[in-house]
Amino acid sequence: MDISRDAAASAAAPDASDWMPHGRQWRRAESATWAVVVAVYGGWLALTWWYHALPWWLVLPLGAYLVAWHGSLLHETVHAHPTRARWVNELLAFPSLWLWLPYGVYRESHLAHHACARLTCPVEDPESFYVTPEAWRAMGRVRRRLQVIRNTLLGRLVLGPAVAVADLLVDAMRRLSRGDFAHLRHWLAHAVSAALVVAWVVVVCGIPLWEYVALFAYPGLALTLLRSFTEHRPGRGQADSTVIVDAGPVFSLLFLNNNLHALHHQRPELPWRLLGRRYHAEPGPPGGREFRFAGYREIARRFLSRPKDSPEHPGFAVGRAGRLT
Repeated sequence: MDISRDAAASAAAPDASDWMPHGRQWRRAESATWAVVVAVYGGWLALTWWYHALPWWLVLPLGAYLVAWHGSLLHETVHAHPTRARWVNELLAFPSLWLWLPYGVYRESHLAHHACARLTCPVEDPESFYVTPEAWRAMGRVRRRLQVIRNTLLGRLVLGPAVAVADLLVDAMRRLSRGDFAHLRHWLAHAVSAALVVAWVVVVCGIPLWEYVALFAYPGLALTLLRSFTEHRPGRGQADSTVIVDAGPVFSLLFLNNNLHALHHQRPELPWRLLGRRYHAEPGPPGGREFRFAGYREIARRFLSRPKDSPEHPGFAVGRAGRLT
């Protein structure tokens, strides 16, 4: 897909398309997000409440889906949906069903990611999975191998959640060690949020914490990492660094159309329903395969056990400037 050409056309004539939202369309789209709020929390409460009456092999896919769906809902709230009141959206996002990431830290990081002019740059993009040549050379053999494995789909799903949690904790410890307490309030709020979730799960529903982690939190984060596995590629700017995954209804609903990631970066203010409507109204030229995947089955076929690319950023200039070439 020629993302840059599509972006230029959209910027040149933003009101030319009949998919553009108006008041009633916008309210209808936001009502769909409210329906997701009810479905996510209602489904999670029901599944945990009747946990002991269900086999683990049924709880696992349902729990993973609900936790990953909740992660997609958090993404919507960061982009001011379903309301324009930030405090309402943050209240809707308050329960940390996946236990690992403070909402305030995620919000700050994700908005910085959208503002970044050089997506995937390991210095400038806070959500980059790539490393600089200097960092790559400084790694030992084991860490390098781990990075390569994490760039396979199987490695991202199996090891990715553990690495993500470890990286988050290491970053938090480093900030505290140098006297940076900017995120402390986010961590305190997260402690309350996670404690409430754990109290419901362990005390009220009688689910051992390790079982909740194994059947809900860890696989839910793994599904979220499935979405992020191919959503970006190294490029010189936003236009040539974002990708489309043309997923079916199950994954499109799970990710709230964030699999249409190139379009999301073009129009981050659009609620998920309108983003999907725009894509189906104007899917754009098919372009090269590096900008578009036919679905997650294609991604699994190509990258299940083969690295999608190198962890070392290919366009990073080594030198005093420390900038992308």
